[in-house]
Amino acid sequence: MSQIQELAAQARTGTGKGPAYQTRQKGLIPAVIYGGGSAPENVAVERHALERHAFNGTFLTTLFVLDIDGQKTRVIPRDIQLDPVSDRPVHVDFMRLPEGAEVRIAVPVRFKGQEASPGIKRGGVLNIVRHEVELVCLADAIPPFIEGDLSTLDVHGTLHISQFVLPEGARPLIKDRDFTIASIVAPTSVREDQRAAAQAASGQGGAAAPEAAAAAPAAKAPAGKAPAGKAAEKK
Repeated sequence: MSQIQELAAQARTGTGKGPAYQTRQKGLIPAVIYGGGSAPENVAVERHALERHAFNGTFLTTLFVLDIDGQKTRVIPRDIQLDPVSDRPVHVDFMRLPEGAEVRIAVPVRFKGQEASPGIKRGGVLNIVRHEVELVCLADAIPPFIEGDLSTLDVHGTLHISQFVLPEGARPLIKDRDFTIASIVAPTSVREDQRAAAQAASGQGGAAAPEAAAAAPAAKAPAGKAPAGKAAEKK
């Protein structure tokens, strides 16, 4: 689990577009804290401090301690809204995480062993079916990612969720099947060659019938009669 980060925050009064705009004009980002058995709480966090975390790729899986005017609350980001023009944060939703709380979270998938994979050595291509996996785990044991091993995977081989080592107490949200995370597929050139060979075989089988049909009329010509178009020789 990544280290818990601390963010300074302050209580925020007023809701709606007007107060939110005024908050942003002060260099702060409006936010709301909910969950944990308490009423939602409107706060504001400093823009530059938030942006340092918001674009590192792990923001939504990072635990934070919000220091709200001296009172500390452990939270995890649940949503971040970006301005459609500037692409900068304009609002954040945080969820409270009391001790022992479980959280549902999408964790990134990474892979190792590419250099040893028999399938990749033969020209196979890694086909990633899921770039993230939703887990249910303890808030204190959120992994930054889960890692799959490709070192024994050949062409047409697959990597399932059961082949990943999960943190203690973590479990996939999908429980009814051993779903696929990635596979090694044949390279495009091989698939095209196989398709061309199949089409060629199919074409050869169909071409034999017209040739046989063309030969049939000659075999049925009546005996003793000259073929049409040839005059009898004169002596």
